[in-house]
Amino acid sequence: MKVLVTGGAGFIGSNFVRHLLNSRKDVQVINLDKLTYAGNPENLSGCQNGERYQFVHGDISDPSMVETVLGNDVDTLVNFAAETHVDRSILDSTPFLYANVLGTQCLLESARKNKLNRFVQISSDEVYGAVPPGEFRDETARLAPSSPYAASKAAGDHLVCAYAHTFGMRTVILRSTNNYGPNQFPEKFIPLMIANALGKKPMPIFGDGAQERDWMHVEDFCRAVSAVLEIDGMTGVYNVSANNCRANLNIAHEIAGLVGTPAASITHVQDRPGHDRRYAIDSSSFRAATNWEPKIAFEEGLRDTVKWYQAHGAWLDRARSGEYRRYYERHYVRRAETFAFGNDG
Repeated sequence: MKVLVTGGAGFIGSNFVRHLLNSRKDVQVINLDKLTYAGNPENLSGCQNGERYQFVHGDISDPSMVETVLGNDVDTLVNFAAETHVDRSILDSTPFLYANVLGTQCLLESARKNKLNRFVQISSDEVYGAVPPGEFRDETARLAPSSPYAASKAAGDHLVCAYAHTFGMRTVILRSTNNYGPNQFPEKFIPLMIANALGKKPMPIFGDGAQERDWMHVEDFCRAVSAVLEIDGMTGVYNVSANNCRANLNIAHEIAGLVGTPAASITHVQDRPGHDRRYAIDSSSFRAATNWEPKIAFEEGLRDTVKWYQAHGAWLDRARSGEYRRYYERHYVRRAETFAFGNDG
């Protein structure tokens, strides 16, 4: 099998590339990545020397580039490529529409022309919008995205479903809960908390910190994606979750305890405009179809993730240089100024 992984230099994509190369000796991987700020070739150190791995620097929204890569006897495409950070989408949704909508359409069109065996779209539980306490959304629920990021992912999902319906393409959409683990860019919540705790800096929490997310270790999600590739003829939309909802504030306290940082380091900053309080999805359909179950308990996974960042200080320093410093200053030091529009209705 020859698999095209888009966005394979990012957090989840790079972990999946490694997982696939290590678990399937009969698989060749082509990694197509634009190498934006969150795409890091260092995440794939060691893979470059393998005969079963090829890296292509390119944009999924470039039809000629995609056509060239897919025309290389690719069997399956797994699309991780996306702009993903909600705060960035609130300030400027243009890159999100470009990558998450137009990029997905470009991949679908080329996949259709090349009669690709299977197209796997990596999506998000955020497409369902906020979920009240005690409720869980299954795949039949109405999509109600709240942020520009979530709206762009929902649009991508609709395109995948439309191509499947209109052209008979074999497609799978996986709507995942929040992933965490090694190599995650430190703008995201868990690595941000870890990095600041390690650096003896304030640990910024949006609003009251009571927002709940379902957390899944990236290795468990990589196994879920791999399970799809093992089943011939699998199609449809599936939720993938770990049933592990936790409040952000509680996780910040756990990280402070693991690092040995005083809880007083946790500071509350202006909340995100339109911030959803809770995401929660039902993954029983996916578990029944694949026999997949998450294996890594959150306490174990969080402890190992903290250890990974402690052991990779040089990686973290490089990730937080340059553009990240400007981002951090704008989003946390000058947050009220940055999101002043959120108060004017």
